[in-house]
Amino acid sequence: MLEAHNVKKTHFIYWASGIVSICGIIFEVLFGALGSYILGDGVKQYTLTISLFLTGMGIGASISEKVMKNLIITFVWIELMVALIGGFSSFTMFGMTAFAPDGTDALFLYLITFTIGALTGLELPILIRKANDIGEELNRSTARVLFSDYAGGLIGGLLFAFYLRPQMGMVKSAFFVACINLMVAVIILYLFRSDIKRFAMHMSGASVIGCLLIAGLFFGEEMAFSFEQKLYKDPIIHMEESAYQKIVLTKEQGDTRLFLNGSLQFSSSDEYRYHETLVHPPVSLAASPRNALVLGGGDGIAVKELLKYKQLQDIMLVDLDPAITKLAKTNYHLLQLNKGALSDERAHVLNQDAFEFLEQSKDMYDVIIVDLPDPNNESLNKLYTKEFYSLVRNHLSPEGVAMIQATSPVFATDVYWTINETVAATGMHTENFHVDIPSFGNWGFVMASREPMDLNELEIEAETKFLTKEVLRSMTVFGKDEDREIVNTEGEIISLKPNTLIDPHLIQKYESAWQHY
Repeated sequence: MLEAHNVKKTHFIYWASGIVSICGIIFEVLFGALGSYILGDGVKQYTLTISLFLTGMGIGASISEKVMKNLIITFVWIELMVALIGGFSSFTMFGMTAFAPDGTDALFLYLITFTIGALTGLELPILIRKANDIGEELNRSTARVLFSDYAGGLIGGLLFAFYLRPQMGMVKSAFFVACINLMVAVIILYLFRSDIKRFAMHMSGASVIGCLLIAGLFFGEEMAFSFEQKLYKDPIIHMEESAYQKIVLTKEQGDTRLFLNGSLQFSSSDEYRYHETLVHPPVSLAASPRNALVLGGGDGIAVKELLKYKQLQDIMLVDLDPAITKLAKTNYHLLQLNKGALSDERAHVLNQDAFEFLEQSKDMYDVIIVDLPDPNNESLNKLYTKEFYSLVRNHLSPEGVAMIQATSPVFATDVYWTINETVAATGMHTENFHVDIPSFGNWGFVMASREPMDLNELEIEAETKFLTKEVLRSMTVFGKDEDREIVNTEGEIISLKPNTLIDPHLIQKYESAWQHY
């Protein structure tokens, strides 16, 4: 039987294993989120993060058998190192992205992921052995520590996804979690103080690290903001971390720009070229349009263009992120652009995944505008598949018309024409448009309908700043370097296949096309 004073120590060892597991899993997913946000390709970054973290844990567990004495001091300093390295991880990552040479930030992220994984791998074997030294049976100590570890992993993942990332952001979350690691180290140090030589020295080291973490918790985010400002040309006037993405608004000399996860969505200086091309052609060709559906476009600018048509009695906007649509309704700079469109009585806003909405809805629409971000990650790639466009077709009225933003036919030629091929694979007829937008470059759109379209019938009935009937017709002409006949180095035409859920090859094409821009 364990003595009473050892029971308390053993119980806290089990609690400590759960707590450090929570911290470990939070750091793991935090590093994946950092990689996804800064380096792109979420699946690749999370795959590398998990692989490096688990490999580090394995190596750490192997090294733990060489720790023969001073188990408590070893554990305490492992926790202090996790706290110090993990706490400053996000802060340092943003600094390196702003100032260090290209590629250095990725190397740093992978190194720090492996290091925290190795330190985490050291923790559990040491706790198990210490519980056994106190007098707990080995099978009992192992089972309880591992149970606390696995249960803590679930709690950590949920905390990061639903509280820390959306409420605290990635910089403050790292410092906050590091403070918990520090707290565990200090409590363990205090509980086992009678067994520790130079207790005051170890406590002083913990105090110094604690001061650094508290300073980071209160001031690190502000400093990281200055680092992040270096990533944007203009001053940041609004920044928030929603449950789905990083939202940044910048403004300089009257030019307001919206960025989602670092990708430019529009510039107020030329957004009208994009949105007029996106909205007016499908409304013009749709037969007696009475209602419209906008998928994405949470900034409300596409809805503003649709509201110019009195015959449109109902406009449904479906955007996943409530933070974006709230911003569009309340932010002065966005209201200047969308003219309060989302508060119009004809406009209805639903915050839902576009794919799920189309699967569940039974409504038909005369005009469908697909204004989604580029397919630069797996969740967005799903919205550029044959399955998704089949749902769009199924909700398009027989004489209705859809318009889909489809990236750049100049910078990502095979991406653009793959999107066109994917839409056509659903049985819809397609027409192709592209327009020069100074802030973006040459940008492409795919117009689709169930019936063949006669572009000679295109008329511009609403007030526009850019579009005319003649300009619209010129948009259908593509140069040789934008043509769908993509050839390889041997001059052979490359056939394009539709992008599907089973074969989501579009994202690889997208990454390859944009890596030099």
